[in-house]
Amino acid sequence: MSAEANKKLMQAIFAAAGNPDPAVRDRSLFIASLADDAKWVVTGQYSWSRTFTGKESILNDLHGHVRSLLVERSRTIAHRFIADGDHVVVEAKGNNLTKTGARYDNDYCLVFRLENGMIKEVREYCDSVLTEKALGPFPEAQRRAAG
Repeated sequence: MSAEANKKLMQAIFAAAGNPDPAVRDRSLFIASLADDAKWVVTGQYSWSRTFTGKESILNDLHGHVRSLLVERSRTIAHRFIADGDHVVVEAKGNNLTKTGARYDNDYCLVFRLENGMIKEVREYCDSVLTEKALGPFPEAQRRAAG
């Protein structure tokens, strides 16, 4: 796919998943576009830093854990997309509230690598101090499962 097609795919994914109306919010395009052997790399040197390998690990170990900590109306809103070949860089801002009442409005830079219209790798850059302050350290059991 072209850089422009990759960019349009990522814009569609974020538009659907970040819809302001929770009744309309839809992650199905993201899930369908995530390759079975995809990798999600949480960068840095804190408890969340690791590589989640495989669609199941990304959806369950990483996203599942995050969703278990947030209220249902939470979302991430993309505000810039930059495409170059197989890569799309997305700048985004969280609009999230934890179940304990803490705000988790992290700033993200997500670098997506696509191959034939499928997300093969994501590198996540964010405020690690805010992540651990609002969400706590990544659980040990999930750390081992994620590898």
